[in-house]
Amino acid sequence: MTKFLLSVHVIAAIVAIGPVTVAASMFPRTARAAVTGDRPARATARTLYRICRVYAAVGIAVPAFGLATAISMGVLGDAWVLVSIALTAVAAAVLIAAVLPDQQKVLTALDSTTPAVDLGARISRIAMTGGVFNLLWATVTVLMIIRPGSTTGA
Repeated sequence: MTKFLLSVHVIAAIVAIGPVTVAASMFPRTARAAVTGDRPARATARTLYRICRVYAAVGIAVPAFGLATAISMGVLGDAWVLVSIALTAVAAAVLIAAVLPDQQKVLTALDSTTPAVDLGARISRIAMTGGVFNLLWATVTVLMIIRPGSTTGA
């Protein structure tokens, strides 16, 4: 059962988190192009936002199967698992509280005839928070591979 849970956990991470990290990284450049009046860039920015939003919801499967795997392996109390859980929670908070709302505000401003926000500053913030989100996930991935202090033979 452990191998099954671990397989689903890894596949969910690849399928759900991968698209969010790529879309979050691409959004700022695309939004900047949309600000200059590039119509296809506006449509692309909207699609990238949708990818981030939808796959964020699907991404709930990653920690769910991660917890089930950790319990199955008997490593839930290990430091590397606890740190990974904490970093995953922070990454989710960054995505939900910063990246997605700012992307939505940029898209709303692009649709408005008189943008009420400084889009350049907001897009820069999205680039930064998206980078933090990606760095958090990269750190979790490294912890999952290296598993410092693990006795499971990695």
